[in-house]
Amino acid sequence: MLLSKACIYGMRAALYLASSSNDRFIAISQISEDLDISRHFLTKILQQLTKADIMESMKGPKGGVRLKGSGDEITLVEIVAAIDGMDILTECALGLPGCGTAKPCPLHDQWADTRDEIRKMLEDTTLTDLSRKGKEGNLRITEDGSFDWLPKNN
Repeated sequence: MLLSKACIYGMRAALYLASSSNDRFIAISQISEDLDISRHFLTKILQQLTKADIMESMKGPKGGVRLKGSGDEITLVEIVAAIDGMDILTECALGLPGCGTAKPCPLHDQWADTRDEIRKMLEDTTLTDLSRKGKEGNLRITEDGSFDWLPKNN
């Protein structure tokens, strides 16, 4: 897998929040339940996204998390950078140090092209883009295939 489980869950949670029709804070327990992600693990992931200024949190009975900005302003590459870092988009596919045009590995040219395409897709795709596509196509973001993944009270 190219991205860590934490990064994938971070993207799913951010997409879930972007799909909410308002700016309210949503309880982590609700996100955890709706997306079938361990609350403890999800809390750690959301802390990373909060630290990266992608989300904000509030404690208390009406607390939870929400996106810090608009879903149009948040790209997938920001989530990847916050959780996995950008090394995946610069490293050698075989993990060889110093791999580059001067000293390439056997996968260098193919991986460089693929890696650049992945980076461009992550940079060009916003949470709003994915939310719109998900709603229009009735696409899933849960493992059980449920299409009812939008935050409650939409």
